[in-house]
Amino acid sequence: MCGMPQPPVRSTSTPPARPDASMSLLTNVMDHSLDDGYAEAAERKRAAGDGGLPKTLRAKLGLAAGLVLAALVVTVGAAQARVAAPAMAKEREELVDRIDRETTAADQLEETVDQLRDDVSARQREALKTAGHSDQAELVGILSGAVEVHGPGVKLVVNDAKEASTGSDGDPRGTSGFSDTGRVRDRDMQRVVNGLWESGAEAISINGQRLTALSAIRAAGDAILVDNKPLVPPYTVLAVGDGEQLSARFQDSADGLYLHALQENFGIRTSISAQDDLRLPAAPSVIVRTAQPNTEKTEKGTS
Repeated sequence: MCGMPQPPVRSTSTPPARPDASMSLLTNVMDHSLDDGYAEAAERKRAAGDGGLPKTLRAKLGLAAGLVLAALVVTVGAAQARVAAPAMAKEREELVDRIDRETTAADQLEETVDQLRDDVSARQREALKTAGHSDQAELVGILSGAVEVHGPGVKLVVNDAKEASTGSDGDPRGTSGFSDTGRVRDRDMQRVVNGLWESGAEAISINGQRLTALSAIRAAGDAILVDNKPLVPPYTVLAVGDGEQLSARFQDSADGLYLHALQENFGIRTSISAQDDLRLPAAPSVIVRTAQPNTEKTEKGTS
């Protein structure tokens, strides 16, 4: 029995260690695939409601949706503009026609007013002529400006400074950068007219506009108005009176010296000369708002 071979004895000890036991990190990477990590990430995205779409794909879809919406808005706006264009053109045409009609009507009314004013002036002059043919009635007509007058007098021309009449558009009122002291103002013409009256003028006109006791010289922007009618430079003032004496008195008066100072200091151009015969038109109309005729003498004469 001693010579019989013995069966191999199983060892109950632990199995021998693997040769790569010292490389545990590499072993763990090799044994555990990254698919588990991807699966966990996908699961988290689904739980968050992302639908599992990649972020770049969601951005592209959002951009495409925005572009489609913008294109839709532009298309709808263009369609509406095409639909509204004929209506707007029609409204504009109707508005232009209305403006033209109103302008024509206003011109006709203005022409009618001028005709009525001329008729009133003619009737006033006729009434003055037939009022007893007295010298007093004629004098009243002259002083009131209701009749045309002629006679010797002075011609006074007042103009803006030379620099004020070199506008690019040729308009003496259209310049810029030039002090308004070089322009003739309404207050300047007021002093000129008052000085002429004080110096003995019997009738005065400015650029053909006859002045009366009710005349007003005002300004509207850069324009000078005489009885609400705009005048443009140069301003030609005609004054009926004793020519030589009227000229001398005016130039020596305070208003004449004021005009001379404007010429010396600001370049305003002036010239004055005596005339043998001046013709002044009648005023358009004389409207008396307060004065009433005195009828006491007439009533006593007829009683």
